[in-house]
Amino acid sequence: MLSNQEFIRISLETNLFFQRIMKGHSFFIEISLTPVETALIAEAEALKEGFEQLLAETVHYANRAVSESVINSNELVTPYTLRAEEVNSMLTGARLNTEITKAEYELVGLSSFPDNYFRESSERIVRDLNQRSINLTERVINFQKRVLALATECKIFINMYEEILDHITDEAEYYLEMLKALQNKELPKRTLCEELNFWNYVMGGHAAFIDGLLDPSERNLKKTAKTFEEGFDKLIKECTRTNENQIKRESLQLTEGVRNFKRSATEGILNCRIKSIIPPLLADHVLREANHYLRLLRMMNG
Repeated sequence: MLSNQEFIRISLETNLFFQRIMKGHSFFIEISLTPVETALIAEAEALKEGFEQLLAETVHYANRAVSESVINSNELVTPYTLRAEEVNSMLTGARLNTEITKAEYELVGLSSFPDNYFRESSERIVRDLNQRSINLTERVINFQKRVLALATECKIFINMYEEILDHITDEAEYYLEMLKALQNKELPKRTLCEELNFWNYVMGGHAAFIDGLLDPSERNLKKTAKTFEEGFDKLIKECTRTNENQIKRESLQLTEGVRNFKRSATEGILNCRIKSIIPPLLADHVLREANHYLRLLRMMNG
């Protein structure tokens, strides 16, 4: 069972990362739907704004209460996040609350103030924040499944692969499982391969999506993305047959490679040097996920 301090810290760290991921997913659906789908666009926007409200609260409570390693990992925000938000809002007309991002750049880690945060009221505040995050994540899962079903049945047109809709629902369900375990002051009970395979699947999926969204003329970038996709697929297939230390080490090496690839791609897309239909904020989004996985892998590898 987690101590009160561990419960508060891990809950805040989990919410800081995933609330931004969830709001990003809703934003991408919002800008990918066609103008005729006014009701679905409004629902996506409402979910996005719901996660923005939660994230703003989480950022407030997280200051001086989360690990410096999380803040420094660039999984919460990267040097590109604010500009990517501004560019995407300008190009699409869809609103994003950039004040939250600015506040996240100013977050201070726990080690600077080791005893200042954990007051008696903190556990109750964080437990309530977790529960509201559970409620909103359940709503977003239902919404994404509904959008996927409509797209699969050709009842709507959306500028988003059905595989991406399925992918983001998997991530939401992972987050929901984490929140429910935390409410019991526990962490989800996953084997090493279950944890690695989930994130290796996510990384491989990102590589496949990047390949599919790059302009056909970007042959070298598409080839690199395909190589990463095949590498993560191989890790998933070999996990149960490979020594634990070896599979952790190989996952770390490949994730460092794809992180560097995503970072270069984000810079190239923001500076209009890469031909693609990848929104700048999506490039930053998948970069943050790679940074998150890298931190987890480094913890596993000691």
